[in-house]
Amino acid sequence: MLQGFKKFLMQGDLIIIAVGLVVALAFSTLIKAFTDNIITPLVAAAGGSSSTGLGWTINGQRIDLAAFISAIVYFAIFMAVIYFFLVVPYRAYMKKRGKTVFGDPAPTKACPRCMSQVPIDATKCMYCTSDFAPATSDGSAASVSSVGS
Repeated sequence: MLQGFKKFLMQGDLIIIAVGLVVALAFSTLIKAFTDNIITPLVAAAGGSSSTGLGWTINGQRIDLAAFISAIVYFAIFMAVIYFFLVVPYRAYMKKRGKTVFGDPAPTKACPRCMSQVPIDATKCMYCTSDFAPATSDGSAASVSSVGS
């Protein structure tokens, strides 16, 4: 039972989704701080109470720059923690298993007919079905022919 739970937790897609969710939540905090402390007071500059600290008071509305800077620092620290405590160990674990995660994307090339990005070894465009020669060892393509031209 524990072995099955470990396999479930170590699925690549599950970890990628979890990291994406955490990044989205941290980014959400940053955006909320920006809107709550900068945009909202500017819009509601008709009146209200002011407080002290780093920021400005315009027509009684407080633009709290300190809270926004705090959210930026929080975001940077949070992302560093996620990277060094989740991504790096997971990448090392998967490398031991012979899989590459969070790596560079596979190389692509542009279809000469529709300019879509296709895998470098493709001989036919998956979008417009043009035939073309696979890339040579120097990265260039040989001749190109179109289907139905």
